[in-house]
Amino acid sequence: MVGSALVRAAARRGGCEVMTASRQELDLLDQAAVFDHLAAQRPGVVIIAAAKVGGIHANATYPADFIYENLTIAANLVEGSRRAGIPRVLFLGSSCIYPKQAPQPMPEACLLSGPLEPTNEAYAIAKIAGLKLCQHYRAQHGLVYHSLMPTNLYGPGDNYHPENSHVIPALIRRFHEAKARGDAAVTIWGTGTPRREFLHVDDLAAACFHVLGLADPPDWLNVGTGEDLTILELASLVAATVGFSGDILTDPSKPDGTPRKLLDVAQLRATGWQPEIALESGLAAAYQDFLTQLAVGNARL
Repeated sequence: MVGSALVRAAARRGGCEVMTASRQELDLLDQAAVFDHLAAQRPGVVIIAAAKVGGIHANATYPADFIYENLTIAANLVEGSRRAGIPRVLFLGSSCIYPKQAPQPMPEACLLSGPLEPTNEAYAIAKIAGLKLCQHYRAQHGLVYHSLMPTNLYGPGDNYHPENSHVIPALIRRFHEAKARGDAAVTIWGTGTPRREFLHVDDLAAACFHVLGLADPPDWLNVGTGEDLTILELASLVAATVGFSGDILTDPSKPDGTPRKLLDVAQLRATGWQPEIALESGLAAAYQDFLTQLAVGNARL
C-alpha cells in the first residue's frame, strides 16, 4: 500500500527515477541478496516502506514473525545502504512505537519513556530498532538516515483480509458483506471507546517527499492529521460510506488495545507540511478500491 503510494507520488512530482523490486525479485529477508541489489543499483535515496503489518489480531497471533521479519528488513536495508554508499535513507516506522500510557498527543520525545502496548509490542520493538539504526548510523557515519512515524494508514492497495487486516479495511469488508447479506447488525471488536487517528496513504507519500526535501531533518518526525475519533465513531462513518443501515454492536470481551494514539505533529507542521485528504472522502475512495479489488479477485482479500 505505502510503496504504491510512493510510486504514484513520484510520478506526479516528476524529476526522479523510481527503482522498485517486487517480493519475487528481491527477498528483503535475504541479507546477501539485499546487499548485492543495493550495490548494483546504487540509488540516491532509499525509502524503507516494506514491513510485515497487520491489525491487533495478527500482531497478537504472530508476534515472533512480526519482530523477526521487521528487524531483519530494517537491518538488511540500512546496513546494505551504508555499504553501497547511499547517502540518504528514510525509514518508515509506526505510531505504535510510543508507550501505551504516553501523553496525548504523543510527542517524538516520549519514545522509550514507558512500557509498550502488549498486543503489538513485537512489531513496535522492531520499528524502534529501525529508527535507532538510522539515528546511530547517522551519528557514526555522517549519513542522512532518518525516519518518519506515521499514524494509522489506509487507502488504495490496503489488505482486506477478514482477520489480519487493520481496522479500516476490516470494517469496510465487514460492513460490505453484512449489507450484501441483509444483516440487521454488525459487531465490532472491543468497547468502541479507544480513540485513533487515521492518515490517507497518499498524504503519507507526500510527507515523505516533503521531508526528503529538508537538508537537515530531525532523526524522526511524527506524521499524521493531529485529529482522532473513537472506533465506534469510525465504524459509523464506514457503515455510512458502505451504505449499511443496521445496528452497530460492540464486543467488550475482545481487546481494545491502547486507549488513545494521537500523534503530536507540531514539528512536521512547522516545516510547512499538512495533510490534504479528509477522512470522509478518503473512506469513500478506499471503499471504491475495495470494490475494484473484489471485482478482480485480488489476493489481499
